[in-house]
Amino acid sequence: MINTDNDQANNAKPGLLARFRGWFFTGLLVTAPVLLTVYITWAAIELIDGQVSALIPGVKGSAFGNVPGVGLVIGIVLITLIGAIAAGFLGRWVIRLGEAVLNQMPVVRSIYGATKQILETVISTQSDAFREVVLVEYPRRGLWVIGFVTGSTKGETARRLNGNNVNVFIPTTPNPTSGFLLFCPKKDLVYMDMSVENAVKLVVSGGIITPPDKAAQPATPASPQGSAKKAVAKKAVAKKAVGKKAPAKKAPAKKAVAKR
Repeated sequence: MINTDNDQANNAKPGLLARFRGWFFTGLLVTAPVLLTVYITWAAIELIDGQVSALIPGVKGSAFGNVPGVGLVIGIVLITLIGAIAAGFLGRWVIRLGEAVLNQMPVVRSIYGATKQILETVISTQSDAFREVVLVEYPRRGLWVIGFVTGSTKGETARRLNGNNVNVFIPTTPNPTSGFLLFCPKKDLVYMDMSVENAVKLVVSGGIITPPDKAAQPATPASPQGSAKKAVAKKAVAKKAVGKKAPAKKAPAKKAVAKR
C-alpha cells in the first residue's frame, strides 16, 4: 500500500501555480530574444539617426528627419560616396594630405594609426584575422580556452621567438571585446571546425550555448531505392562497355576475308 500511494503521488498532475510558473518561463524564453533584438536594433538606429541629423544642417528640424532610419540611410549613402571619391586620384591626394597633417599631432597620430591598421586588417579580404578558431592551453596546463587567430607573428616579436608562432586573441566572458593577446607556437594550438560566429556565442553565453559538432553527426543512410538505382546504372554502364568492345574483336576477321 505504501508503494502504491507513492506512485500515485508521483503521477499526480502539477498544481495550478506550477503550471503558471512553467508557462511564464516558456513565454520568457520565447519573447526575451525577440524583444532584446528589437530594442538593440531600434537603439542603434536612433543613435545613428541622431548623429547624422546633427551633422547635416536642415535635416534635424524637418519632418523628413523624424522618420526612423533616415539617418542610417543617409550615412550609408555618404560613406559610399566618400569611398567612390577616395578611389580616384583627387581623393587619394586629399587622403595623403590629411594623413600628413594628422601625423604631425602627438596624440591624434597614435589613435589614427592604430585605428586604421586594425580596420585594414579586419576588413581586408586577404586577411586571415578572426577567421580561425583555436583551443589554447591557458592559463596553465590542463585548462583550455577559446581563441581567435589574428595573424602570423611578425616584426621584432617573431625575431626574438623561436619557431612558427601566431597571434591569438583570447576573449573574456561575457564581454568578448576585451581579452588577452598571446604569441603561441602553431604546433601547440588545436584548430577547430567551429565558425567564428558560433565561437563568439559560446564565449558570450559562458558555455550555455554549445554549437553542434558537425563531425560527430552520423552520416545519413542511403535509401534502398537510391542503392537500387545505382546498381541498375552500374549494370547499364557495364553492358554498354561490353557492347562497345565486341565490334573491335570482329574487325580483324573482316580484314582477313578482304585479303583473300
